[in-house]
Amino acid sequence: IISARERAVTTPSLLPARQILPPSFAAAQPRAKAQRKIRTVVFSTLFPSAARPTHGVFVETRLRHLLLCGEVEARVVAPVPWFPSAAARWGSWGQMAATPAVENRNGIEVYHPRYLLPPKIGMLIAPLMLALGAYPTLTRLRHEGFDFDLIDAHYFYPDGVAAALLAGWLKKPFVVTARGSDIHSISAQWLPRQMILAAAKRAYRSIGVCQALVDDLARKGADPSRLVVIRNGVDLARFTPLPRDDIRAKFKLPDAAPLLLSVGHLIELKGNHLTLAALQELPQAYLIVIGEGEERIKLEQLAARLGVAGRVRFVGVVPNVELAQWYSAADILVLASSREGWPNVLLESMACGTPVIATRTWGTPEVVSEPAAGRLIERRDAASIANAIRELFAALPPRTATRQYAERYSWEATTAAQLALFRDIVAAPV
Repeated sequence: IISARERAVTTPSLLPARQILPPSFAAAQPRAKAQRKIRTVVFSTLFPSAARPTHGVFVETRLRHLLLCGEVEARVVAPVPWFPSAAARWGSWGQMAATPAVENRNGIEVYHPRYLLPPKIGMLIAPLMLALGAYPTLTRLRHEGFDFDLIDAHYFYPDGVAAALLAGWLKKPFVVTARGSDIHSISAQWLPRQMILAAAKRAYRSIGVCQALVDDLARKGADPSRLVVIRNGVDLARFTPLPRDDIRAKFKLPDAAPLLLSVGHLIELKGNHLTLAALQELPQAYLIVIGEGEERIKLEQLAARLGVAGRVRFVGVVPNVELAQWYSAADILVLASSREGWPNVLLESMACGTPVIATRTWGTPEVVSEPAAGRLIERRDAASIANAIRELFAALPPRTATRQYAERYSWEATTAAQLALFRDIVAAPV
């Protein structure tokens, strides 16, 4: 039940939230185990479900590793837009409708409240609708005994803006993590940018998964003293080199030179059309494309027009736990994106011993910084991709060297940084 004061909120403007002056994040040091665990609510529309098991898996992975420390308890509130039919013909909307209201994933309670997202105006009112849809679930958690210490939001718009609203209503501190397109794309629009900056002002900390995102937030007007970089890690146990020849035989892959791999949503910004065009200049190369999306049919048609369809395999969606086999089978992973925050696929590939080629954009130079990792492309076009593939394949680093490079990015450092931040929040005066 929402009170009269809360029902009076009719615009997406942010309500006043408690201002917290945080102590130095860098000064936070490991301490003895607390008497009571820190209780968090992870709040994001980016979280896997039984209906969409690969959606936002990077948020779930970060949480799983945080919980392993034993000092944090968490519940996940991952709202989905309301839709009347779960029929397969509705595609992603049908999948959202099929999402269970409550589920347990890897021992974590996950709640999927519904919120209204009307067409045309949905983008502008999404933060308010998201907050109103999630509010009953958060209040119920408190009434049932999970009186959380903070809200840990992921993706700045609309999720982070909605978290600012919820934090104000519930008088709780919150942090929000910027992940990529929320800053370099959505914030290009005036009204979302103003709401993002207002949320950043109210947040205890705004986190960026790479330095480039933090720098851009500061340029847009966020207070640099309230920004921090906490990079994603890579699961070094899940992503590990596997016998290449055995995997290729299992998947009936050709003995191509080189065998290329693309992993991600099949949307324009990922640049798969450029990688397909590059195959024209690489007559011996073979490409595996993992993922689904709105561009799949166009990409299949493009491969046919370019005359490379016989050297491309569209695999579709692959569960995250099975990706290591495909990374291990390939010689090179190619990511020709126009923009990226901190692309997890690069580290996952490197952890399996497979170097990468990526466009130099946003966070990719922070991920690919040495020859053992792979190569960065200065120009985003087919010719540059083809040249980079030739150069890297002619001097492939040892798989052990690529793996050792990825080992620098374990989840332990990410977990330690989160813990230090959460401890500061709990210790801050009310």
